[in-house]
Amino acid sequence: MLNRRSLRIKVMQSLFALQQCKDANYELCLDKISEAFAPDLNSMEVQDKAALTLQKKTASKLFEKAFKKGETSVDHDDPKIKKICNECFLFYAKQSKKDSDFFLKNLISEVEKIYDHYIAVLSLLPAFAELAEADKKVSHKNFVNNVWIKALRNQEALKKDALKLGRHWQDKADRVKGWFRDVVRQDNEYLNYLDKKSPTLDDQKKFANHLFKKVILGKTVINEFFEEEVLRWAEDKEIVKGLVEKTVKSFDGEDQNTLTLHTLSVNWEEDKEFIEKLYHKASNLDEKYKELIANNTRNWEVDRLPLTDRMILEMAIAELLEFPSIPVKVTINEYIELSKNYSTPKSRQFINGILDVIAKELKDKGDVKKSGRGLMDNK
Repeated sequence: MLNRRSLRIKVMQSLFALQQCKDANYELCLDKISEAFAPDLNSMEVQDKAALTLQKKTASKLFEKAFKKGETSVDHDDPKIKKICNECFLFYAKQSKKDSDFFLKNLISEVEKIYDHYIAVLSLLPAFAELAEADKKVSHKNFVNNVWIKALRNQEALKKDALKLGRHWQDKADRVKGWFRDVVRQDNEYLNYLDKKSPTLDDQKKFANHLFKKVILGKTVINEFFEEEVLRWAEDKEIVKGLVEKTVKSFDGEDQNTLTLHTLSVNWEEDKEFIEKLYHKASNLDEKYKELIANNTRNWEVDRLPLTDRMILEMAIAELLEFPSIPVKVTINEYIELSKNYSTPKSRQFINGILDVIAKELKDKGDVKKSGRGLMDNK
């Protein structure tokens, strides 16, 4: 099931991609300025190359300086310099807005599709069971009669969702047949299970778990298929694995109606609001808070920090400022964990130290306002 940590990871990945696009948009602006003051080789008039070069340098410096200050327009005595620079600011704003909207939409879609992957993984066992049933050369009786497998095959909600989401595997019959032949039937645990005389309920449950954990989601070509199909499978797999484990655990081995599908989120609308708000606030963090990062990173300018560290610090500040119900210590600890798993080896200690100082400054200035659960441990 989704938790806030997995949501923060998703937001961080999207912000990372967005920042790369923003950097590319900035470079495009500088290219546009260079092109605007390049000699016109098709013109019949004499080109004053020295004057054009000076204009280009002046326009570039003017744009870079204003951009660094967070300004969105410039003024200059030379009308062409003013016009080109302001056109670049408009281009940057328009393109970055387009990129931001795209990544947010993609972020929400990626999270929602985790449920699709969960249904796809669950649906593989019934698909394998059908192939086992049709195999006349080897007896797969223990597999076909496994009560967990039978419960999945009889789960109407699973059939309905698999059909609705296109995760039924019917369009990949040859691939599934190959997996069953080359992966499932070659698995030692599978072969040992087939040889058991009378598998107990515990045996059957362990076997079902093994198929999911080691055969489908283990180091096999089946898992490689998901890696190729799903952009961020490394993170999504852990959530899918948790949902699958809960599904297997929900069945008591007796009443097949007890096997239930699990929702991705207890309250998706609330989680979705968290994602959107954190994404928007972090991607549009006020310049004064970026300066706060710069002032507390000694000789490091914000732009020279590793991009992942910048994203983590900006997300943490946005969360401290905009989510009154989340305690300060919770926010700091969460972003320390993100740095440990997604940044450089030294980042954890660096992020920890910077966030402690920044959180104190923000609280002293009255910028951090907590309420309800957010007041816990905020000393």
